[in-house]
Amino acid sequence: MPTNHIDEAILEKVAPLYERVKTVIPEIEWPVHAPHVAAINELKKEKNAVILAHNYQTPEIYHCVADITGDSLGLSLEAAGTDKQVIVFCGVHFMAESAAILSPDKIVLLPRPDSGCPMADMVTPEGVREMKERLPGRPVVTYVNSSAAVKAESDICCTSANAVRVVNSLDADEVILVPDRNLGRYIAAHTDKKCHLWEGYCPTHDRLQVEEVERALAEHPDALFLAHPACPPEILALAHHICSTSGMGDYVRKSQVKKFIIGTEAGILYRLREENPDKEFILPSACLICPDMKLTTLEDILRCLQTMSPQVRVAVGVRERAKVTLDRMLAVPRD
Repeated sequence: MPTNHIDEAILEKVAPLYERVKTVIPEIEWPVHAPHVAAINELKKEKNAVILAHNYQTPEIYHCVADITGDSLGLSLEAAGTDKQVIVFCGVHFMAESAAILSPDKIVLLPRPDSGCPMADMVTPEGVREMKERLPGRPVVTYVNSSAAVKAESDICCTSANAVRVVNSLDADEVILVPDRNLGRYIAAHTDKKCHLWEGYCPTHDRLQVEEVERALAEHPDALFLAHPACPPEILALAHHICSTSGMGDYVRKSQVKKFIIGTEAGILYRLREENPDKEFILPSACLICPDMKLTTLEDILRCLQTMSPQVRVAVGVRERAKVTLDRMLAVPRD
């Protein structure tokens, strides 16, 4: 363990960084985080690594060690464009797979290999093949929150930001939407195409209750309610604006409104508060926390950089087929 002398030296070294993040990281926590922050930021230079942090990651990761922050696909795209040979993905497994698909010549590290996605686990390649057999000729549109193997069985991917545009871009009267039924219902409400839904869902967004949102709206009548399209339709019916996490950041930044109720995972509040210190953000429910997104710690990141493991790899055949679905999606504009 470091001595008190070394601790003081480290604290002094990273003091300028804490001045920037002290509004989101309590002072009492900083001495615990500081040694790991300092070590990670040194080691990533040595390893020629770029650290990606999803919007839902904890503030000490998002604000103190991440080089690129944002939503899952945007992170992979930006990492692919860097000259760094090592990608450390602070998120969940399917996100690291996307990075490996888009950057096959780079090393992709996932600090916590057990950080999965329950919704992604609700669909299998075999299940998609069976649905295609029952509904022949219908293109499969798969949410990026899915495994590489499922993407490889699909025709095109979509994000929560461009899902409606992707579906409307297809030359087909009927489509299969995988795996999020809530996103699927949102798409179905904004297209003339017949939508066949897979019965998957995001447990975090699906837990949000109407009465919780109504209570927040009653307590904050001057607030706008922003909801992610992965929320159930009865929640979306209460929203003033429906958009992806990246869309929320853009909307809040441009809005003259000073108070917002946020209907997505709690982690995004750190980013929103940092970027908009003059605005107030309310979480309508304590259930809006993704346990998998909170698994990664600074210690995990440091360990994976020290050992260069665990690595995420996608088999060549799967990668090539999955990349086609991503490339087709990338041709469709996002919000």
